Amino acid sequence: MAETPRFGAAVPDWTPPARPLGEGLEGHWVRLEKLDADAHAADLHRAYTGHDALWDYMPYGPFHSAAAYHRWVKEREDSTDPLFYTVRNRETGHCGGVASYLRITPEMGSIEVGHICLSPEIARGRAWTEAMFLMMDWAFRAGYRRYEWKCDALNIPSRRAAQRLGFSYEGVFRQAAVVKGRNRDTAWFAIIDKEWPALAEAYRAWLSPSNFDAKGRQLERLSDLTQLVRAGSDPVLG
Repeated sequence: MAETPRFGAAVPDWTPPARPLGEGLEGHWVRLEKLDADAHAADLHRAYTGHDALWDYMPYGPFHSAAAYHRWVKEREDSTDPLFYTVRNRETGHCGGVASYLRITPEMGSIEVGHICLSPEIARGRAWTEAMFLMMDWAFRAGYRRYEWKCDALNIPSRRAAQRLGFSYEGVFRQAAVVKGRNRDTAWFAIIDKEWPALAEAYRAWLSPSNFDAKGRQLERLSDLTQLVRAGSDPVLG
C-alpha cells in the first residue's frame, strides 16, 4: 500500500495572476462588455421582461420596471468583485444576459463565475456557450489555477449547464446560505488549469462552423466532448 504523502505537490515559481479589470472580450458570436447602466440596462430589462422565473435562484429580482433594474445595475457597475459583464449577441446587436467574475482570489489562483442571468433569446446555442468559453479562457490565460461554478443545489438547469460546460462536480455544502427567506444548499463545481487545454479544444471543436448544419443545428453535443475531461460527474444528473 502506497504511503500517503504528507504534503501536496509543490507549485514552483507560483506567481499570483492579475485581477480582471473589465476589459472587453470579443468572440465570433458574442461580445462581453463591462456592465454599464446607461449602455445596457434598458436592453437587458427588455430581454428579461416576461420571464420572472429567471430570478428564482437569484438573491435579487425580478425587476418589474426598467427604472428599478437601471437602479440595480447602476449600484453594481463599478463593483470589482463581483465584476459584471453584459453578454451582447453580435448577430442581433442586443444584450441578452449578464455574468460575472466573483470571489476573485489571485493569491490562491482561484476565481468563480456567477450571477449568470440569461434571457431566453441568448440562453441556448452558440452565443451563450462562447461567452462562457471567453470568460474561462481569459482566466486560465491570466494564470488562474481554479475556476469555480456554484449554484443552488435545487437548480437543476444550472447543474446541467455546469456539467455540459465541462465543470467537475465536487459536492454539496449543506445550509450554505439563506436566500429570499429560504434555505440554500450549494452545489460546487470547478475546472482546474491542467484540464483547460483539453476543454478548450472541445469548445473550439463545438463552436466550429463545421459542427453546425445549414439550419444552425449542432452535429456533436458539447457535453459529449467535455465528458472525457471532467474529473467527476454530478450524481443527480447521472
